[in-house]
Amino acid sequence: MGRMTASPGRRVLLAAPRGYCAGVDRAVIAVEKALEQYGAPVYVRHEIVHNKYVVQTLEKKGAIFVERTEEVPEGNIVMFSAHGVAPVVHEEAARGRLATIDATCPLVTKVHKEAVRFANEDYDILLIGHEGHEEVIGTSGEAPDHITLVDGPSDVAKVEVRDESKVVWLSQTTLSVDETMETVDALKEKFPQLISPPSDDICYATQNRQLAVKQMGAEAELVIVVGSRNSSNSKRLVEVAKLAGSREAYLVDYASEIDEAWLEGVTTVGVTSGASVPEVLVEEVLEWLAQRGYGDVELVKAAEESITFSLPKELRRDLREEAAALVAERKGAAGVTGATGATGTSGA
Repeated sequence: MGRMTASPGRRVLLAAPRGYCAGVDRAVIAVEKALEQYGAPVYVRHEIVHNKYVVQTLEKKGAIFVERTEEVPEGNIVMFSAHGVAPVVHEEAARGRLATIDATCPLVTKVHKEAVRFANEDYDILLIGHEGHEEVIGTSGEAPDHITLVDGPSDVAKVEVRDESKVVWLSQTTLSVDETMETVDALKEKFPQLISPPSDDICYATQNRQLAVKQMGAEAELVIVVGSRNSSNSKRLVEVAKLAGSREAYLVDYASEIDEAWLEGVTTVGVTSGASVPEVLVEEVLEWLAQRGYGDVELVKAAEESITFSLPKELRRDLREEAAALVAERKGAAGVTGATGATGTSGA
């Protein structure tokens, strides 16, 4: 009985699926591949995915994270994060003579394309999402004149549209499924002719992770969600766990953040992780729990996931060469402009 790993009656329910989704996996590998192919530095606009550990790991390998495109010195490579960017950001990169790699998740790109299509057909678009979240900023930027943000059911009362027969709703991909449907119901009550997107905008990974937590929350007195504070889908898992019946649910980046007091009177602990969380962090949490008598682990399986996305096509080109050509082109253009500018003034 030297190392207590399982105490009678104490157990851990481990959610499946959990952790990395296909879009996150693709984005993280894209940064690693870019560093491998082109050498450091590779600039990344915003956190590539919302996870502290992932960002710090990539920084050590030579990635430089910036908040604004203008922070990247000309002639460099900049990568756009999995959350997507507005068209204006692509324009900023072109102005800054930067070679770009777009690591936007294909499921976010799908929502962007829907926004463009409905805006072209002159619909009012009601975008359900969290104000200030990068994904929402990116999608809104596709059709700013047509999009109104609806941040939950309480926002519905103040929504106004031009023509009630031409209204559609879209959503951020990482929301709570139940709360989003509550918002949609309230919108439909206000705008009976509201149409829905061609296919669900909340992504498969968000839905599956919430489903597993729902099954788990009913049995676990405590649910530990591994994820970062700025990760929308991780925060939603905490909410879903509480609604499903768990007495307490907490979000932690690392096992070291767990408070032993949370275990008081708890026989069943649920464990899951957000879509941008590497499995190594979950393993540390399981180890921490095992050392405290929760060594009996049962899998709660809500779905099978086999989706993968191919890497951004830009990784097949020599982007360092492209960036250098852009700078050379600017210098050439500056020389020409300088000359014409001079004749222009003398002529005046």
